[in-house]
Amino acid sequence: MTEAEFIKCMGDPEYRLRTLYKIMDKSGKVITFQPNEAQQALLDELWSRNLILKARQRGFSTLIQLMMLDTCLFNPNIRAGVIAQDKDAAGVIFRDKIKFAYDRLPDVVKEAVPLTTDSKSELVLANNSSLRVGTSMRSGTLQFLHVSEFGKICAKYPDKAREVLTGSLPTVDQDGFVFIESTAEGREGAFYSLCQQSKGDKDEGKKLSPIDMRFHFFSWWDADEYELDPQGVIITDKDHDYFDALEQKIGRSLSMRKRAWYVTKRRTDFSGDQQMMKQEYPSTPEEAFEQSTEGCYYTNQITAARQQSRICTVPWVENVPVNTYWDIGNSDGTAIWFHQKIGMEHRFIRFYEAWGEPYSHFVQRMQGFGYVWGRHYLPHDAEHARQGTHANQSPKQMLEDLGLRNVEVVPRVFDVNHGIQQTRDAFPQCWFDATNCSEGLIHLEMYRKEWNDRLGTWKDTPRHDVHSEGADSFRQFGQALANGQIIGSSLPQPGAWRRKGSGSVRTL
Repeated sequence: MTEAEFIKCMGDPEYRLRTLYKIMDKSGKVITFQPNEAQQALLDELWSRNLILKARQRGFSTLIQLMMLDTCLFNPNIRAGVIAQDKDAAGVIFRDKIKFAYDRLPDVVKEAVPLTTDSKSELVLANNSSLRVGTSMRSGTLQFLHVSEFGKICAKYPDKAREVLTGSLPTVDQDGFVFIESTAEGREGAFYSLCQQSKGDKDEGKKLSPIDMRFHFFSWWDADEYELDPQGVIITDKDHDYFDALEQKIGRSLSMRKRAWYVTKRRTDFSGDQQMMKQEYPSTPEEAFEQSTEGCYYTNQITAARQQSRICTVPWVENVPVNTYWDIGNSDGTAIWFHQKIGMEHRFIRFYEAWGEPYSHFVQRMQGFGYVWGRHYLPHDAEHARQGTHANQSPKQMLEDLGLRNVEVVPRVFDVNHGIQQTRDAFPQCWFDATNCSEGLIHLEMYRKEWNDRLGTWKDTPRHDVHSEGADSFRQFGQALANGQIIGSSLPQPGAWRRKGSGSVRTL
């Protein structure tokens, strides 16, 4: 590199990307980095905070780490970091991306910005800029942060994911860069929540602040290299139906070469598992977070509700009493469905849940809704005394002491599967507010049977996970309806204010 070329590089970061840096391509050949179509699209839409939902092997880790190295080389006093999902992944990123590119820089660049520290996880440059790779990035202020495969971090290491949100992201300067990129890993955890929020902002055309996340999605079908000779590849009618429907969604045709690549990749990498293929090579953002409904209890009922447009806008009707259905946690969460009976329709207008909160938290939230209250239905164990601060009381007693009236306990069923069937039977009469019940509907959709690893089959018992409370609280509705406990829509006696201890509590 001549001195003139070096001077030009100093002022043009994209020119530097295309000129200075060597990478290994997928075949192991050393080449000068040139952005592919997806990488260029990210560069064209670059923002200070970037959230990238992607298909596998689109090259974003390579691009981001070269940008990070470039930022440190040509700017003094930069602190940059990469958070990987585990130590092995961190080592590979440092060795094969960052150190590999630095070692192959033109001599004039390395002489201008030599290394002062070269360890297995950190480079410190003579201009006082540094890059480090690890599984955590909490201390100090950063100007550049890359979180690699955050979806997998959320799924495997939820405590580490929480630390990224509370300890790492806040360390990035407002004028710095953040890149969070991953394939999907189910509809749980921080990565899913961030994607939903940032995609919603993009769909609404929201004007982003410097600390808002910009949503980027990159599928498999717009990658030029994802093609295969269709000769000898079996593409079923079901596959063609999928591709034909996808063409309508994305507004472009999918050649036989692309279709052949997809079905072959699914067969060779995932043993024909369509769900895994959608997760690792999604066609749309929504598809990326789809989960298998095999073993789920309410799949058919939720599908029917969607097809019949019973998941829609369901307004609260004033002066009609609102009933609640609870799953009351001891050390777990507490979940509540809010319901109005209008004629023959059972309308669910809201779902609310929280974890680790006292009963007073839920009663206070309920007071803020402004509803006229009907009856409050608790599960069978609500009358069992639990250890308290001053006395052993049942949840029913504790809620009544907080002001709830018309509290009923739903009797225990002899078999939880019987209660689930009663709830299935009630579904055709149910309407759900799509916005206020969205989290509860996810719980109902994902409520599933326990898996028997030894026998390789589903058990007859529900799996206890993050979806249990939301599904169990809704089951109280199904069981109460079957028991004849839900009667009409007559208004209860109006509540009154009363004093309890040192404060006033409204009777509900």
